[in-house]
Amino acid sequence: MSGARGRALTPLEANERARAVLVGSALVTAVLYVVPYGHTIGYPLMLLSTLAHEMGHGVAAMLVGGHFEDFHMWADGSGVARSMVPTGRVTHALVAAGGLVGPALVAAVGFFIGRYPVRARRGLLVASIVMALALVVVVRGAFGMFFVAATAAACAAVAVRAPPWASQVTVLFLAAQLALSVFSRGDYLFTDTAQTSTGLMPSDVAQIANNLWLPYWFWGALCGAFSVAVLVLGIVLLWRAPQVTRGGDAAPR
Repeated sequence: MSGARGRALTPLEANERARAVLVGSALVTAVLYVVPYGHTIGYPLMLLSTLAHEMGHGVAAMLVGGHFEDFHMWADGSGVARSMVPTGRVTHALVAAGGLVGPALVAAVGFFIGRYPVRARRGLLVASIVMALALVVVVRGAFGMFFVAATAAACAAVAVRAPPWASQVTVLFLAAQLALSVFSRGDYLFTDTAQTSTGLMPSDVAQIANNLWLPYWFWGALCGAFSVAVLVLGIVLLWRAPQVTRGGDAAPR
């Protein structure tokens, strides 16, 4: 393809760029921890992990036969999701775990589709539609509505206005940030309380421990290990040699 969108990359070129983006994303994240105002620069990425976290609670509630009522986000990066779920210890534990592994699961999808520029573009379009629906149905509060609307609009703009390679770079960068959020927000996995803008409440790992067995730090370590495994899986997928599919995208062997 030529013109405004540029020459179409070969599968090998697309795969090499995917690897470079993943490595670059990890380096950018590391730099944000040490440079002045790094946390300020990374603030929108932190909010993105909160969005994935709270949506994870809601999706988990629906998967166990419940109802996702609503969720709020605040400027300090905290959030609360409300759901109606069937009675049962395991059910409530699964809904609590849904938020902890939500960012990692979204990252896994991003790593999978991020190998292919055209599929990355489609993925951004789907993400923008999902966020637009969430904005109407479950997002509450001025700050949360603003952030979700802005994120949905940005994803749609990249997908529609930019070339497919820009979608690939965006998807892989965001996927890496969500997978790495287990480190940037890892302290939440090992505390039995959570401070939100509505006050102090039991943390997700504490809720899992209260409904099942073993201490909260065990469940925090388990969820953290799952997120790390997703990041490793993403690296493995991106480092595998591609082959051409009938649609012209790269595909794993």
